Amino acid sequence: MGEAGFKPFELCEHTADVLVRAYGRSLEEAFANAARGVFEVITDTSRVEPRVCKRVRVEGTDLENALYRWVEEFLFYFDAEGLVFSRFRVDRIEKTDGGYVVEGEGCGEVFDPERHEYRTIVKAVTYAQMCIRRLDGLWMVQFVVDI
Repeated sequence: MGEAGFKPFELCEHTADVLVRAYGRSLEEAFANAARGVFEVITDTSRVEPRVCKRVRVEGTDLENALYRWVEEFLFYFDAEGLVFSRFRVDRIEKTDGGYVVEGEGCGEVFDPERHEYRTIVKAVTYAQMCIRRLDGLWMVQFVVDI
């Protein structure tokens, strides 16, 4: 108890986050599935037609930073152009002198409230609980998104 007879603050659990965990037979497939998982938070991706494709090339200081930048790039297109994505492909993840490069694309269309279910807006990818590892013969990547 504080001097005034009450606690000055307390830390409480909250539900403003979603943990995304994605798998793949390759690291590229796991990165692609991670991006789709993020858009599944936003809408039902099975109802999103792959009408518009955006090529993405990001550089990260390490593999975690590359994953962060990969997903953030598609969230940028959602924010700037209203695009939601349903198909992702990573063509390459390559180690460089300065870190990693990820190249691929996402395909989708402009969000249409008449056809697409509105779920939750994803504000950002975070490094919270971020993990990239091999697990039982599969690649597993996970991170928390702020909603």
